Amino acid sequence: MITNLRIGETDFKIGEKTYIMGILNVTPDSFSDGGRFNQIEAALDHVREMIEDGADIIDIGGESTRPNHIQISEEEEAARVVPVIKAIKERYKIPVSIDTYKSKVAKAALEAGADLVNDVWGLKYDPNMANVIKEYNVPVCIMHNRENMDYDNFRSDMLNDLKRSIEIGEKAGINKEKIIIDPGIGFAKTYEMNLEAMNHLEDLLQFDMPILLAASRKSVIGLTLDLPVTEREEGTIATSVLGVMKGCHFVRVHNVKANLRAIRMIEAILHNEKQLK
Repeated sequence: MITNLRIGETDFKIGEKTYIMGILNVTPDSFSDGGRFNQIEAALDHVREMIEDGADIIDIGGESTRPNHIQISEEEEAARVVPVIKAIKERYKIPVSIDTYKSKVAKAALEAGADLVNDVWGLKYDPNMANVIKEYNVPVCIMHNRENMDYDNFRSDMLNDLKRSIEIGEKAGINKEKIIIDPGIGFAKTYEMNLEAMNHLEDLLQFDMPILLAASRKSVIGLTLDLPVTEREEGTIATSVLGVMKGCHFVRVHNVKANLRAIRMIEAILHNEKQLK
């Protein structure tokens, strides 16, 4: 069944195709492209390139969430993202997501024109985050994360963690139809757990919510292929194709063009098979 999710001024037909979220890191220390786009003109040029390549959403992050990253203040993070968000919204019509787990940063970003909050802590880090999202009536992407890897049963515990995050949002008054879920590849998971989570992405379909897969260039790809972050494109494309086959509605990637081409190819194959039945 195709349902509608409105992000900013754009309607996303969930179930019709897999949409592309392009990554824009305005940080000096991101694991993949730190320092490349933390100047406004460079950031705008990259956004234009991603739009031309077929991005549907731009996800902006002002603090690296790579392993062992250094946490920065809310003020510094907001100072990084707010001018870029304003500049993007003035120049382009594409929806903008703010990648943050801090409510003050989310509020500043939403005031600047952001259309969606992407919270890597699934509303569990900052107790006011859900209230801010409710106040601005925007969609939220809830990612699986936890402080440890002490799982009794990894798959069941991951689903229960996501349920608790969803409950936090609903208790704050966030409409269930505005929630996207993310399995959190690379967060609070061993190498084997990351592979298991991707192999069983269909587990997330039980929530009846849009699913976002964000595996682009992550360590699970590097460990599997024994490759540095600069050489993980083919591995990323493989995860995007898997995401489509498993029913994901969004993929968050660095290289929009390459992933979009692979996604459209697998969608054509799957759509043709459905048409023949």
